Amino acid sequence: MKRFVASGLLCTAVVLGASACSSSDDTTPAEAASSASAALCTSLVQLKSDNAALKALNPATATKDQLQSAYDAVQADWKKVKENSSALKSAEKDAVTTAAENLKKAYEDLPGDTTGKDAITQLQPQIQALDTAATQATTANNCR
Repeated sequence: MKRFVASGLLCTAVVLGASACSSSDDTTPAEAASSASAALCTSLVQLKSDNAALKALNPATATKDQLQSAYDAVQADWKKVKENSSALKSAEKDAVTTAAENLKKAYEDLPGDTTGKDAITQLQPQIQALDTAATQATTANNCR
């Protein structure tokens, strides 16, 4: 009988211990910060990548559709960065926000009949500013 009780207690302890260890709802602040930082890095790296694609468009051959597609990718990435920006320091957040908003405003201010060549040429300062801000933010957050 003693073996039966001991076995029962041991099994109960194992089950309770395993369920306590497997709970994913109880993250520590360090785990939450690490997760937020990882999500931010992923977003920043994607923003840098898509901004580089926008920057690489050749003004001599790029069409308006190519510009629109590249711009939309950057804006989608910027939205993800904003969602994950709690891990950014204030100065980094301000720099990336300003650069992204300036690119958006410059793009939206382009006349409807602007050619792809003219649009890319006119947007180069804002594209470069966003590249610089995103690079600084990824470096400061040790993103790879």
